[in-house]
Amino acid sequence: MIDASQVTPSTPRRIDPPLKKGEKLPRLLAIANQKGGVGKTTTAVNMATALAAVGKKVMLLDLDPQGNASTGLGVKRSEIRKSAYDLLFEDGLNPAELSVPTKVPGLYVVPSSMHLAGAEIELVTAKRREYRLREALRRPLPFDYVIIDCPPSLSLVTLNALVAVDAIVVPLQCEFYALEGLSHLVKTIERVKQHFNPKLDIHGVLLTMYDPRNRLSGAVADDVREFFGEKVYTTVIPRNVKLSEAPSYGLPAIVYDMKCPGAQAYIRLAGEIIRREKKIMNMSSLTAPETAAEVQNNSKLIEHKIEPKEVSA
Repeated sequence: MIDASQVTPSTPRRIDPPLKKGEKLPRLLAIANQKGGVGKTTTAVNMATALAAVGKKVMLLDLDPQGNASTGLGVKRSEIRKSAYDLLFEDGLNPAELSVPTKVPGLYVVPSSMHLAGAEIELVTAKRREYRLREALRRPLPFDYVIIDCPPSLSLVTLNALVAVDAIVVPLQCEFYALEGLSHLVKTIERVKQHFNPKLDIHGVLLTMYDPRNRLSGAVADDVREFFGEKVYTTVIPRNVKLSEAPSYGLPAIVYDMKCPGAQAYIRLAGEIIRREKKIMNMSSLTAPETAAEVQNNSKLIEHKIEPKEVSA
């Protein structure tokens, strides 16, 4: 497997096509961490669901060959015609036309495919290999957000996502081993900024699988906050069995059991992301931390937006 941190451009940096009057690009966010089992797909699915439930139109692009984000949203493999693999290798495909609606109103998914397992080898000799996804996604699309669930490796497929997006959300498990690969990921991001995508930024670091009874969880959280400062989200995702159960029903945890601690945490995360987005886009001044009343209002909005008939398993 090729390490993305060692890749240098195969072609000169591409210039995105100019936008016509009134056109705008969606915000592109990648959920990335080279370590598996850190809650990356769970974060992608539930973050996308929460954003859709508060009125944003969202497309989730499943770049992981395992396809867990696709099945977690109820997509059946037998029904997949075009996938993220085709988006990488077929020029001219419109991702909006490949996306399929989910049980959550406003949330669409471009499903994964087992063919992505071989995409790493095929990309080695492909023209503009680092820019394939960028050229497919950096166009006017009928979405407010495009969320990319990356594979658990720093491969050419992940590199394509990093070159395409505006920013990265980094899920980080509150355990010692999760810290070991973090410096490698940061170095890769810096290299991508230098050679491929100068505007790439870390949107935030999300602490996942937090167990307040475990002193190590607290120690890891303190270390990460000391290193990344305000880049670490205030929201922390706790260990919660409902987050693990929900995918077996083809539902996000927010739909499966909106009242569980894990779902409530992702609702808070969506609010925090939207506030950061407003700050980044200079749309409003920095707001105060989310209050309990705001969290309750978000929960009510999500409950109102997602009708029971839409989400039956």
